[in-house]
Amino acid sequence: MKDTLFRRSTALVLTLALMLCTALPGFAVYQMPIQTASDTESVYLFNLDTGKPILAQNADQPRYIASLTKMMTALLFLESGKDMNQEITIPTTLTQEFKDIQNANGSTMNLRIGETVRRIDLLNGLLVASANDAASAIASDVADGNITAFVAQMNQRAKELGCTNTNFTCVHGLYDYGNVSTAEDLAKIASACYANETYMQAANSLTYTLPATNLHQTERTIKSTNLMLDPEYAYYRDYIRGMKTGFTTLAGRCFVTFAQQDGHTYGLVVLGSDMDNIYRECAEILDWAFASFADRPLVDTQTVLTTVPLTKCRSEEQVELYAANDLSGYGHADDAVTFTFSLPESVSATVKDGAVLGTATVYLDGYEMGTVDLVTHRAYVSDFRTDTKTTLVLMAALVLILVVLGFFTMVAGGGSLNLHRRGRSRRR
Repeated sequence: MKDTLFRRSTALVLTLALMLCTALPGFAVYQMPIQTASDTESVYLFNLDTGKPILAQNADQPRYIASLTKMMTALLFLESGKDMNQEITIPTTLTQEFKDIQNANGSTMNLRIGETVRRIDLLNGLLVASANDAASAIASDVADGNITAFVAQMNQRAKELGCTNTNFTCVHGLYDYGNVSTAEDLAKIASACYANETYMQAANSLTYTLPATNLHQTERTIKSTNLMLDPEYAYYRDYIRGMKTGFTTLAGRCFVTFAQQDGHTYGLVVLGSDMDNIYRECAEILDWAFASFADRPLVDTQTVLTTVPLTKCRSEEQVELYAANDLSGYGHADDAVTFTFSLPESVSATVKDGAVLGTATVYLDGYEMGTVDLVTHRAYVSDFRTDTKTTLVLMAALVLILVVLGFFTMVAGGGSLNLHRRGRSRRR
C-alpha cells in the first residue's frame, strides 16, 4: 500500500506542472516546424521537466486512441500493489473475451485459458507486443474478474490525473466507439506512466522473452511495436524512451513517446497519423526540439537589472543593482526574459558596496527560472548637507569641541594671570 501511494505521489508531481501550464493562458506555443501528413492529426509536444507546452495541433480534440488505452491499464496494474513476480492463472471467465479479441483481429501474446503466467510477463506482453489478451487478463486480475469495474477505475484515475476529455469503454482500445481521449489528456496519463520505473523498463524493451508455461513448453520472444527503438529502423533515435503505440482503422496510427537527451526530457503525443508518416513526424519534431532549445544565460553579474531611488544624497539619484550570481535557463532563442522585483521604495545614503537591497525573480517565456539577490557594485556616500541626522551629530561634535577648547583656553588664561601676579609680588 505504501509503495502504491508513493508511486501515485510521484506521478502526481510530474503531472501537476503539466496540468497547471495547460490551464494557464498566455504562454507561447511555437509554430509547427513540420507539415504533418494531415491537418486533422493531433500533435502535442511538451517539456516534461517544466510541463511547458511546446507544440499543439488539435491537441484538445477528442478522438479514438486505439491501444494507447493500454497505458492506463498498465498504470492501474502497477498501482494495484500486486506482486509482479507472482504467477496467476488465466480464468475461464475470459473465454468469450479472448474469442472477441480474436474475431477483431487484435494482437495477442497467445494466452490460453488455464495458463499460469507471471504478472510481469503480462505487463511486458501488454507494453512490448501490445497484446490485447494481456490487457484483459490484467483487468480481470486487478478487479477480481470484473472487467467493467476495472474500466470504471480507469475513468476515475483519468479524472484524478486532470483529464477532462477522456472516456474509456474497454481495457485495450481494440473497440473504438466511445473509447476516446485527447492529446493533452494522454500527455497527463503518459507522464504518470513515465514516473513508474517498472512501466518504463517494459516500455523501453525492444524485445522480451516469455518463459515457458504449463501450456507453452518453450520460451518465446516478442518484439516491440515501437519501431523507433530498433537501431536498424530508418527513424531510430537513441533518445527515445518508450512509450506506447496504437492502431485501429478509425483511430489511425497513434504514438506516445518520451525523448531524453542532455538532461532534458520531452513528451510527444501524435494521433490520427498513418504508417508512412507517424515515425517520420515524431523524429522530425523531436529533432527540432533538441536543436531549437538549449541552456542559455539569463542573468549575469555585470549587467544592471534595476535601480532604487536614493535619498539624502545630492550627487546620486539612484542605486544601480546587479544580480549576485549568474542564472541560466533552458529555452528557445526567441523566448523573452522578464523579471519581477522585490525592492524597497527607496534607500538612504550611505549604502555600502555589496549591500543586498532586494531580489529579482527571473522568467523565461513566462516560466519561473529562479530568484537572485540584488546587490550594489559600489558604495553610495551620503551628502552631509542633506543628511539631517549626520549634520546634527556633526554640529553636536563641533559644539563639544568648542566647549573643550574654551575650557582649555580659560584654564590656560587663568594660569597666565597667576604668573603675572606672582611676578609683580616679587618686584615689590
